[in-house]
Amino acid sequence: MNIKPIKTKTDYTEALQAVENLMHAKIDTPDGDSLDVLVTLIEAYEEKHYPILPPEPVEAIIHQMESQGLSRKDLIPFLGSRARVSEILNKKRALSINMIRKLQNGLGISAEILIKPYNLRTT
Repeated sequence: MNIKPIKTKTDYTEALQAVENLMHAKIDTPDGDSLDVLVTLIEAYEEKHYPILPPEPVEAIIHQMESQGLSRKDLIPFLGSRARVSEILNKKRALSINMIRKLQNGLGISAEILIKPYNLRTT
């Protein structure tokens, strides 16, 4: 098999097809080694051309709520009153440093995500 760098969309499509053909290759065989190299090349291409951006802070909070089965009421210890929870989730108020600390410690949301700037609604 001729393995080459993935530079174009066509190269990428061909590499994906080659991986599909090699999916059942055994480890430490020539086909298995080809599979490893192709996967590495595909990952590098995807990171460059299809980056996955981290979520906005409010999206991360909502995702964590859904994944842990939490309600808005469950956020009161982290954000304050019921009204404050509503303001945060509706992007009418920004997160404070204290809220960020509590969310990181209590819900396990990365501070790196929570400190990202985001647009507030003005209405």
